[in-house]
Amino acid sequence: MKKRERYTARTVLTLLALVILAGCGQASKDSAPWVSLFDGKTLNGWTTKGGEAKYAITDGAIVGTTVHRTPNTFLTSNELYGDFILELEYLVDSTMNSGIQVRSNSIPNYYDGRVHGYQIEIDPSQRAWSAGIYDEARRGWLNPLTENKAAQGAFKQNAWNHYRIEAIGDTLKTWINGVPAAYLIDDATATGFIGLQVHSISEDQKEGTEIKWRKLRILTQDLEKYSTPSPLEPMVTKNRLTQHEAKDGWKLLWDGNTTHGWRGAKLEHFPEKGWVIENGELIVLSSGGGEAEAGGDIVTEKKYDNFEVKLEFKITEGANSGIKYYVNTDLNKGEGSSIGLEFQILDDARHPDAKKGNHEGSRTLGSLYDLIQADTNKLVHPIGDWNTAHIISKNNHVEHWLNGVKVLEYERKSEAYRQLVSESKYVKWPKFGEADSGNILLQDHGDRVAFRNIKIKQL
Repeated sequence: MKKRERYTARTVLTLLALVILAGCGQASKDSAPWVSLFDGKTLNGWTTKGGEAKYAITDGAIVGTTVHRTPNTFLTSNELYGDFILELEYLVDSTMNSGIQVRSNSIPNYYDGRVHGYQIEIDPSQRAWSAGIYDEARRGWLNPLTENKAAQGAFKQNAWNHYRIEAIGDTLKTWINGVPAAYLIDDATATGFIGLQVHSISEDQKEGTEIKWRKLRILTQDLEKYSTPSPLEPMVTKNRLTQHEAKDGWKLLWDGNTTHGWRGAKLEHFPEKGWVIENGELIVLSSGGGEAEAGGDIVTEKKYDNFEVKLEFKITEGANSGIKYYVNTDLNKGEGSSIGLEFQILDDARHPDAKKGNHEGSRTLGSLYDLIQADTNKLVHPIGDWNTAHIISKNNHVEHWLNGVKVLEYERKSEAYRQLVSESKYVKWPKFGEADSGNILLQDHGDRVAFRNIKIKQL
């Protein structure tokens, strides 16, 4: 009996110690160096972008109010944030849709300054995707709450809801009222402002509905110390289709791990040198232009007619490469690249090709190589960052898009197109670029260039 009493006493002491430690840990967490984003009285440090919805302050909360005939409106922080932990509360009208922008931007040459970037959804509808992650004005849904019933049930109608948002490195995690909601791994944008959205409304929706935000605070120091683990399986976007893309008919053109589906343009197999796969990137190595060291161009094993193809590319200083389409690998069996229409990839600032072509500028980034110059007001990400190429070809109408913005369009087989060919280096190839179908090609031009997220949709 005495032995049991000693054991019980020891257990009590152990439990007491654990309680004290837990309390210390909580105190440490509560003493985190939070910084308030809203002083409760003014909108100092914030700017309105996009539409003309109204923002005011009532009872220590920011109040956004809907207005007819205006696009989405955002109250955005003047300061830009990269890695952070953000907490806030909101109260939303049950008929509204809204969101919290993070790592978002407004750039003049991206749709005249349209706000774009990650959005943490506010969704009081029956769909209940609040705290899911949407890509505003870019890719659409990245991490919906389709399978997360706990998070869908955590939203409180006609009451204040609490969000916790962690953005650390390439990882975004969210919680709604303490329930894990979304867990996304994506590196499209590393920094940007925080924004409070008032969504546009249709004419049959009531004007003047409100959403309120309060208790906005942010952590930017010692984030690993204060980060909260998420039990969710992460949604990884690299070399995978988003739910929206899969539903829309997109397919992966490269699986991110193997050479399946690709071969050398002048080979029956994938090149044994010159190309490597590293960390989910398909990389053509620098060979200094010497064909003895180069692996040569690679092409899809399949041919395509009407299609959309998207991919991301990252160039090095002075690099030259390209994406060709409607390629006929039976042409030009000798030296040089296979023949096809080309979305030019180039370091315009450093490569001499930028000043060459049938017209000066027709060999710049995004151009239809040697034929049509891309829009000079194009959005280009710096060397070492990823850029997105998007080619659309339907019924001979072709468009080139760079980083989400259309930079040129033309009509294959038209008289205007044939005139351009007659003035170019391609004049020696009969009916150049007029094949009904062809391979997609990634070019080895002797410079190191990385590719990833290669996707296609047949139209």
